[in-house]
Amino acid sequence: MKKLRITGYILLLLVALALIFNQQIKDFTVGWLGQNRNAQVTRTTIAKSRQVKGEFDFSKVKSIDTKQVAAATFNRDDVGTLGKIAIPAVNLYLPILKGLSDTALSTGAGTMKADQVMGQGNYALAGHYMTNKGILFSPIADTSLGEKIYITDLTKVYTYQIDVKKVVDPTQVSIIDDVPGKKMITLITCADGGANRWSVQGELVKVQKATKKSLAVFNS
Repeated sequence: MKKLRITGYILLLLVALALIFNQQIKDFTVGWLGQNRNAQVTRTTIAKSRQVKGEFDFSKVKSIDTKQVAAATFNRDDVGTLGKIAIPAVNLYLPILKGLSDTALSTGAGTMKADQVMGQGNYALAGHYMTNKGILFSPIADTSLGEKIYITDLTKVYTYQIDVKKVVDPTQVSIIDDVPGKKMITLITCADGGANRWSVQGELVKVQKATKKSLAVFNS
């Protein structure tokens, strides 16, 4: 395992050096970062993440670029890992990270509120939309009503069913506010080339204990 990890870091170093020359390599790196982080999510890493403060300033979020990707390649411990998200219908499998820092959003889905809790209120996540539609939150645009969204903290698995999908103005931040009496999830990513935002929302329909069987849905 240690040898494999060292090999992975060497590969990341070589890829990072080539980022400025090749868009495809940048896309590959972003995809690899998400998959690698997702594979390393454990109850221990989740517990440690409680000590991470997180960045929740929406105004600091900017389009992903090669500099951010290179930084995320090496700054792998500056964000907290809170769990996983899966939308099998559109082949989305990502780690859930604390906050909206460049590293978090270059790696997976970032939490949009500091105090949000899985299975409670309006659990809001944001992610980058990439021109390569299989990376990060790009698949959000291909979701359909009725499809399932799964999140887990490796203690429980929360299942949501999509009931709202729409394009909203970037200033419509109230869409992530809690709604009295509702347990829901909100996923946000760019639309119309960044001029607007996709908002996909779902209602909590099931909570299960995290077991080998219930966690199988998070395996791509």
